[in-house]
Formats: sequence, structure tokens, C-alpha cells
Amino acid sequence: MQTDTGNQKPAADRDWWRGAVIYQIYPRSYQDTNGDGIGDLKGIVQRLPYIAALGVDAIWISPFFRSPMKDFGYDVSDYCDVDPMFGTLADFDVLVAEAHRLGLKVMIDQAISHTSDEHPWFRESRASRNNPKADWFVWADAKPDGTPPNNWLSIFGGSAWQWDTRRQQYYLHNFLAEQPDLNFHNRKVQDAVLDATRFWLERGVDGFRLDTINFYFHSAGLEDNPPLPADQRNDTIAPSVNPYNYQDHLHDKSQPENLAFLERFRALLDEYPAATAVGEVGDAQRGLEIVAAYTAGNSRVHMCYAFDFLAPEKLTAQKVRSVLETFGREARDGWACWAFSNHDVVRHATRWGAGEADRTAYLKVLSALLMSLRGSVCLYEGEELGLTEAELAFEDLRDLYGIRFWPEFKGRDGCRTPMVWEEKAQNGGFSAAKPWLPVPPEHLPRAVDAQTGDAGSLLEHYRRFLAFRRAHPALAKGDIAFLDTQEDTVAFTRRLGNEEIVCAFNLGAHPTAIDLGGPAAPQPLAGYGFSGDAGAGAIRLGAYGAWFGRRA
Repeated sequence: MQTDTGNQKPAADRDWWRGAVIYQIYPRSYQDTNGDGIGDLKGIVQRLPYIAALGVDAIWISPFFRSPMKDFGYDVSDYCDVDPMFGTLADFDVLVAEAHRLGLKVMIDQAISHTSDEHPWFRESRASRNNPKADWFVWADAKPDGTPPNNWLSIFGGSAWQWDTRRQQYYLHNFLAEQPDLNFHNRKVQDAVLDATRFWLERGVDGFRLDTINFYFHSAGLEDNPPLPADQRNDTIAPSVNPYNYQDHLHDKSQPENLAFLERFRALLDEYPAATAVGEVGDAQRGLEIVAAYTAGNSRVHMCYAFDFLAPEKLTAQKVRSVLETFGREARDGWACWAFSNHDVVRHATRWGAGEADRTAYLKVLSALLMSLRGSVCLYEGEELGLTEAELAFEDLRDLYGIRFWPEFKGRDGCRTPMVWEEKAQNGGFSAAKPWLPVPPEHLPRAVDAQTGDAGSLLEHYRRFLAFRRAHPALAKGDIAFLDTQEDTVAFTRRLGNEEIVCAFNLGAHPTAIDLGGPAAPQPLAGYGFSGDAGAGAIRLGAYGAWFGRRA
């Protein structure tokens, strides 16, 4: 007897995340629809066709939960509701349905290492030392002289301990004092955040970006962190003016107990057809080592979001090879998610591109390189337009981090200014009201409508290259092997099954060539938008050029 399978849905692709291109949306700055100068969920829905036409696989939405907004949504006061600033749960349901209709997966930010100090859990915990949630957060007595329990520091400056007059104890906060750290040593805390995660899975969410994934657990012994030698300090996690860089953070984060919790988290995701997670690992000394541990096997997170390419130092060909090869050694069965920009760092159009002879051409080759690396990719809103870091006046700042360390560190507002949709429209088409951050006048000529249809524009390059990438699965999921190159050139192969693609990039402003070490050159591919060529055993690249070919 034959069974009618005509109405059966195809099985979900549980591996969709591997090699996916994920578009990050900072909701405050994407599109305002209610005239308050702040972006909202309906604004994201309005712009989903633009994102789908770009050719990405998924969106990642930064926090939109109820929050006092001291850290712009990363201080959550209710994990299971939408802040009225952004809309309603019904608006979110519409967003998920429309994204899925357009073929886009939906990932949301989960900031579960800490809550807001206005979260009901913390309000109850601070009320006394013997209430049901008394140990849901990290509390400790003062030293005999009244000083904090140890020398741990906050990323946002100063001690990581805040005195509370109700309990007459200190509580731990790795970020703002208004962001108390949850105590993951308490199983009930783990259960509660997993319940909040399930809430969003039941609403159709396809995955999560786990904020500060290595901060969940602290050392129960509260040992002092040792000093870090000056020659080992770097500013990939905190700016150089922040004394956070003076410590080796052995005890306040990245504890071994975290692995068991991540396995609980993964087990929850595995109950759903194709849910995924990418963990943000913040560690300046052992980042790749932690990524390897967190992505090992199939029982923890699917992939990790590392800081290696978010550093202020200029990207070099040598660094690209070093990071990828180190990751390959450290995390043989792991998977990375690479990004050049996000909501926390200076936009790479400024960070790396400010001194380049042709910044648009430079940004094109950088994007092609990023989208050819082994791993998944995150693109930050406006990156496809070539938006630069905004120079804001002190009185326009909103980020407490920047206000505290001004002017040596200007905070994160400069990369969070509104998207520009229409060159001639008020506020670039973002809002009819005064935006929460100014729209820089220099961004307007790079608006979406100004670049659409211009074959030479950066936006059309992104659309073209994303289509090229989709046409060659080896670029998304294949193995990688580097070729020997010199100076500003990067070259490697991506292999998947019978397809092997040679990828070559010139990050410099002068023409160059890459010797392939033999007479035969790969067969050139078409459709990627660069004009390099190959022959007589060499690949010739113009300034900021790239070339792709297939080996037989």
C-alpha cells in the first residue's frame, strides 16, 4: 500500500547554521514606525524584504525585552515580554511569521549572565538573606575593613562589587552596577533561564546569540585575580584606558562548571527541529581555547562568536591566516562565527578603512574575505552600506560606558546611530521625529536608495557576493587550507565534496601576484564582482582585488 506524502513538510535542516550569514539588527536604530525617534519591531517587519533581498540566511535581533535601558536592553527586567518601547509580543509574532515567509531564520539575543536590578528576581533576592531567592545572585560579605570581597573588576570600570544596604553585603556585577550577576551555581537559576529560553522557542525563534557566554559562572572560592603582565595586556575586550585589562581573569569568568550548563542548554535546543545558538566569548587571553571547549562535539553550543577580528588593530593578511589556523588546531570539531563589526566596537569602515586610498574598494575586498572564511558570518546593520563610525558631541552621548571613559574612549554610540534608508528624507528615512542618536550627515549619501541599482556601489556588491556564495556551498561549509602568500595577500582553498575553490585577496592598494607554484591555474569562476585573473601558475590581483577559481 502506498502512503500519500504529498502534504508532508520537508524535514527541517538542523545544519542550517553552519556557514550561515546572519544579519545583526540593533532595534533602537533600524526603523521607527511610531514617531518616538526609536526603532521598533514593526520597523524591522517593514524592512524585512530589504534584508531578504540582500541574500542573508538569518537575522539576529539585539535585546528588545522589558528593561530600564541602563545598558540599552542588556539589563533585562522581564525575559518573557517585549519592552513597550519596541512594541508587543503580538508584534514579535508577526515579525517571526513574516521573516519565515521570506525565508529568513530569526535569532534573538539572550543576556542571561545578569539581569537588571529592577528584575523581580533581584528585588526579592536583595530583600533579605533568607528569602527563597536569596542566593539567586552572587552575594558576599565585606572584608573586615569594609572593602569588597576581592579584587575583581567590572568591564564598565571600577570594582565588580556593589554594596547593598538592605542585606549589608556586596553583590557581583561584571558590567554596570545596575546589572547584578545571576548565581549559576544555583540549579534553580539555571532552570529559570532555561524556562525563559523555552518561552521564545515556543514562539518560533530559530536560535539565540548568547551574550557573554563565558561569564555565567564565577569561582565559588572568590579568589583574587592575579595581575597581568603589561606586555600581555590587550584591548580586545575592554578599552586600553580601562584597568580591567590589568588582571588575568582566572576566577571571575570562564569556569569549568559552565560546560555542564551549556550541555543543559543544548539539550533544550535539541528538542526543537532546528534551533541553534552562537555564544559570545569575551576573553582577551584564552578566547580561542574557550571557543574550542564550548563548541566541542555536539553537546554544547553550535558555534561561538569570537573577538579576534573586532580588535582595533589593522587587519593584516598574516592575522587572518593565524586566527583561522589557530582555530583549526584548537577547535578541530568546533565552528566559529566571524564578524568585522558589531554594536560594541568602532565600525570597521573607520577602524581599518580610514587611511585607505579607496575605502569603498577596500571594504569590498574585506567583505569578500569575511564571507569566504570557514565559519558562519555576522554582518552588522549598515556594514553593507559602508557606514563609518559617527563622531558625536559629548552632549549627544547616551552610552554610560563612553560617558565614564570620555574622551579617550568614546563609548559605543558611534556605531549605533540610525540606519539611513533615503538620502533626501528627514533623518535618512529612519524616523519623522528627532532620533535617539543623531543621523550623521556624512551617512546620507550612503543611504540604501542612493546605492540601490548602482552596480559599483558597496550595497550591490554585497548582494552580488552573497548570491555568489550561495551558488557555491564550499564557501559556506567547506574545509579551508591556506596557500603561502606575501605581504598584503591572503589565499586559501575551500573544499566540499568534489568542489575545491581557490580564493585570493589583495588587502593592499597596489597590484600584486600570488605564485601558485605550478604551471596550471584553476578555472576562473564568474559572478563575484572582481577583476583579477590567473595564468602561468600565478594569480594577478589589482589594488583591493580578489579572484576565485575552481580546481579540477
